[in-house]
Amino acid sequence: MSPVLRVALVYLFLMLLFRLAGRRTLADVSPFDFVLLLIISELVQQAIVADDPSLTNAAILCATLVALDIGLSLWKQRSPRFEHMLEGRAVLLVEHGEPLPDALSKMRIDERDILAAARLSQGLERMDQIRFAVLEKSGGISIVPERDG
Repeated sequence: MSPVLRVALVYLFLMLLFRLAGRRTLADVSPFDFVLLLIISELVQQAIVADDPSLTNAAILCATLVALDIGLSLWKQRSPRFEHMLEGRAVLLVEHGEPLPDALSKMRIDERDILAAARLSQGLERMDQIRFAVLEKSGGISIVPERDG
């Protein structure tokens, strides 16, 4: 089978598979989703360019991985304990302009990271302008500005 046809078939299969798996924004990609994408890319690469003539094997393996990911996400929805075990919890880093040193140290984040997030998301320049800074489960830092007045 020609490489062009193989690529087209793999592309169509993956589009269908991810469409069936459901929608997520890139901002919501968890570490598990990222690993899933890395593994799938390796499987697909082998199916496209390797000497292995079987696209079926790659399709079955990709579908299995996506099914496992869907199963884990359903399990996380039903079990907060399992979700916490896999993804952790949000961590408060700054409270009313005061950095929380233990949390910063544990998460390996410094004040420059928080101020960068504050500038990007809220246009804030100083720590005392931040009411709360939270390290979200996704790895992003959310900033809640202090109220004026």
